[in-house]
Amino acid sequence: MSLKRTDVLLCCGSGCVSAGALKLKEKLLQEIVKRGLSDEINIIETGCMGPCDYGPVMMVYPEGVFYKKVALTDVEELVEEHFMKGRPIKRLMVQESEEVYPTKKEIPFYQLQEKVALKNCGLINPEKIEEYIATGGYEALGKVLTEMKPADVIQIIKDSGLRGRGGAGFPTAMKWKFVYDQKNDEKYVICNGDEGDPGAFMDRSLLEGDPHKILEGMMIAAYAVGAKKGFFYIRAEYPLAIKRIKIAIEQSKKYGFLGEAIFDSDFAFDAEVRTGAGAFVCGEETALIASLEGKRGHPVLKPPYPAISGLWNKPTLVNNVETLANLSAIIINGADWFSKMGTETSKGTKVFALTGDLNNTGLVEVPMGITLKDLIYKVGGGISEGKKFKAVQLGGPSGGCLMDEHLSVQIDYESLQQKGAMMGSGGVIVMDDSNCMVNVAKFFLEFSVEESCGKCTPCRVGLREMYLILDRITKGEGKPEDLDKLEKLGKTVKELSLCGLGQSAPNPVLSTIRYFRKEYEEHIFNKRCEAKVCPDLVHFLIDKDKCLGCGLCAQKCPAKCIIGSREEKYEIVQTDCVKCSTCVEVCPVNVIEKLSGQFDASPKQEFKKYADLYE
Repeated sequence: MSLKRTDVLLCCGSGCVSAGALKLKEKLLQEIVKRGLSDEINIIETGCMGPCDYGPVMMVYPEGVFYKKVALTDVEELVEEHFMKGRPIKRLMVQESEEVYPTKKEIPFYQLQEKVALKNCGLINPEKIEEYIATGGYEALGKVLTEMKPADVIQIIKDSGLRGRGGAGFPTAMKWKFVYDQKNDEKYVICNGDEGDPGAFMDRSLLEGDPHKILEGMMIAAYAVGAKKGFFYIRAEYPLAIKRIKIAIEQSKKYGFLGEAIFDSDFAFDAEVRTGAGAFVCGEETALIASLEGKRGHPVLKPPYPAISGLWNKPTLVNNVETLANLSAIIINGADWFSKMGTETSKGTKVFALTGDLNNTGLVEVPMGITLKDLIYKVGGGISEGKKFKAVQLGGPSGGCLMDEHLSVQIDYESLQQKGAMMGSGGVIVMDDSNCMVNVAKFFLEFSVEESCGKCTPCRVGLREMYLILDRITKGEGKPEDLDKLEKLGKTVKELSLCGLGQSAPNPVLSTIRYFRKEYEEHIFNKRCEAKVCPDLVHFLIDKDKCLGCGLCAQKCPAKCIIGSREEKYEIVQTDCVKCSTCVEVCPVNVIEKLSGQFDASPKQEFKKYADLYE
């Protein structure tokens, strides 16, 4: 059998799959077979390569050409020009180059990135253990089991400065030591893959793109704390992640990395997958454990902590997906190697889901300590459509919103917390100047209200009361005292809530009041939404002097609230308008304007509205 001369790495993570990657693969295979190139071209399904805006993406080796937004209509040209004639198609390249094909580090999106957890994502087939082993997979586990004692493993993780990547940033080694110190023959390790933040996909991409690395990390952690059984708790909305981690478990058993006497040692370990039903609160470790036990996912009061009494009242270690993904690299490269990256208190790298109003959105991994400005403008490529930066929300729905004066802030646990934001699990949402920050706070608070388990009063009642106040403000019914009420309620909910959901849910409101207070005051005192986002604080007007009288707006209006004729021209009955913007979109001469502020209907409009009832 002849060796294949061309390897096509095709991203088949969830993002690219939704963009048509699997259909693209099918079309590529058909064209390759049609031209008799089956023995020369190898198509490899990989995990996420990072730049989600560019999907479907692929890399072609040995040249290393990086293609973006490859469509089915591009396949014939791609096979003909590149695969057969060796002439890469410049218009499809992520970054065009006249003479030399740019390496990934020459592409702005990758220049400041440092891949540790994501090192293999996009480069190997996640469903083939052989490819993981070829990159050094399971060497760290072998080293741990044959050369190190559990206490040695905990010490190297302590020296590395690794902190939990799930949100709170608790020192990983300290949590391990708590479990290690428990004198109990039955202990458990849980991988928390219940990623529920809107717009976050870090854990999903790691599980999809390099499942063996997460499994190896779990086994290293289990050896260190003395556990023999592990559970992957993954939300049911991640079917591809679930599929691939199950494949990894079965392959590892076949190769002897799971089971009894692993690496001819006394260590035995087994793992299985459990799926969550999509409750955001189950990302909290005690609620997750309750769900694993078959109970309703409610948090419980701590102490005792899971390290003392967790799953089935046994000592339990709960680590985030990304935390486990760092372990094998630390074991192989050493604590000093890892601790040299990042800042004094936040070591290593951090994976972020970079989303929002950016030119380059996607999955990124950067050293701790990078500034917000570099993350947004160098990695993210700046604000899309030439608009201005307004805010960035960090830490998921419970994170805080920062403004332009904070762009020089370093991204680490302490710096973000001082500014009213948080690292969280790694969600970053960038917003341009078309966003209303009052509405943004309302959106995230509504999510927290819906996801609250309702067990404790501060969270159940306090968050809903905060939401109702915000709702009134966005409708032009706010009162001057509402801002003080929101701040007082927010601080109370943070202090008295049972778990991390309630303790952090007020952050979007408190941070936006702190940094965007003028927007709240504009809504309350002037009944205006300058961003023209809040429906009750905007209205539409037709310029009669410029109106053609074509009637297209009236024909397309779903609320039938536009009245008039060719002679009289048209106007909008404001009391019936649903603020859908359809009239603006269909007007052929652009004479309908969306304006900020409430509008009182004219007597003529009111007469017309009610006269129709008696016709």
